[in-house]
Amino acid sequence: MTSNALSGAAAIVGIGATEFSKASGRTEIRLALEAALAALADAGIAPEEVDGISTYTMDNNPEADVHRLLGGRALRFFSRIDYGGGAACAPVMQAAMAVASGAAEVVLCYRAMNERSWYRFGQAGGVAPSALYKSTHYSWYSPAGLLTPASQVAIAARRYMIDFGATSEDFGRVSVAARDFAATNPAAFFYGKPITLEDHQTSRMIADPLRLLDCCQESDGAVALIVTSLDRARQLGGRPAVIRAAAQGSGPEQHLMTSYYRDSISELPEMKLVADQMYAMSGLAPADIQTAIIYDHFTPYVLPQLEACGFCARGEAREFIRSGAHARGGRLPINPHGGQLGEAYVHGMNGIAEAVRQIRGTSVNQQPGVEHVLVTAGAGVPTSGLILGRD
Repeated sequence: MTSNALSGAAAIVGIGATEFSKASGRTEIRLALEAALAALADAGIAPEEVDGISTYTMDNNPEADVHRLLGGRALRFFSRIDYGGGAACAPVMQAAMAVASGAAEVVLCYRAMNERSWYRFGQAGGVAPSALYKSTHYSWYSPAGLLTPASQVAIAARRYMIDFGATSEDFGRVSVAARDFAATNPAAFFYGKPITLEDHQTSRMIADPLRLLDCCQESDGAVALIVTSLDRARQLGGRPAVIRAAAQGSGPEQHLMTSYYRDSISELPEMKLVADQMYAMSGLAPADIQTAIIYDHFTPYVLPQLEACGFCARGEAREFIRSGAHARGGRLPINPHGGQLGEAYVHGMNGIAEAVRQIRGTSVNQQPGVEHVLVTAGAGVPTSGLILGRD
């Protein structure tokens, strides 16, 4: 398979989601099924046609059970991607590869979680690493108090501030813009609840320099996507989101949230690797992207992601943010759904759904003239990305 053989071979034809809450009152498998059935209905595809499934290693819903409860007949392909939020776009890549190779014809991608009411990723000891190598890895950081993702990200955030002159207010501008979009998105948990920069600056400190409003939500909910061939997508009669590029990447001296041994910890080489692959695969450039879904688990990591994806030069994201380029009415609005800061934290799958809506022209915060959307996955870990486009 050549480097561009995947481009345009498959498309996302269905999206579905539950409501986003802090207490769903349902099992995670029920959430997964609700979202999957909604995505299939949106695509106009019968459940029994699903013959492939791709999800995250962190998802608690077995593929065989989801397939059986949907009413599936034969499951020919199934895969899971590791690294939490870094996986976000990779199940769609796996789905596209399965479709392009003939391994499957209709692939379901899903993420379902009761991450607020059942367990909390953001708390120390909330979800302890079970593998011995992971436990050994984190044993080097736990004695120093680096017990949570926020505390681990704080180290890199402070280095970025030192290297490039970014400030807490710059991080706050990311949060303010996300909440502004969420405030006009009825599906967002923070619908009708915008914030000001002052609100950000007075929110309590979590792990210096990260404040409460620098951190994504803890959410209950599920999102599902349906991927099939572009030929089949055209027969369905809707407006498909064509997968123009998909990539994964792990950079030099990569660790899980703690890549502190690199020559520089104020950049994200794994994200640049993903972006470079996507531009090469699609034949597109940063100037061809009208809006982007940038993984916003923590606001400080939004800035080096913008740089890694070529939307501004290294060290210049602070000026990009200060100019409002990322916000409503800016030259590259990011996360028009409100992101994980404002809509919900569903490990990035909800961001892919928003990218599909932007391509379709159906988003509640629709951006003008959208032809291509770039989507990133979790930063600070091995990661992935997508470029979706109009047919």
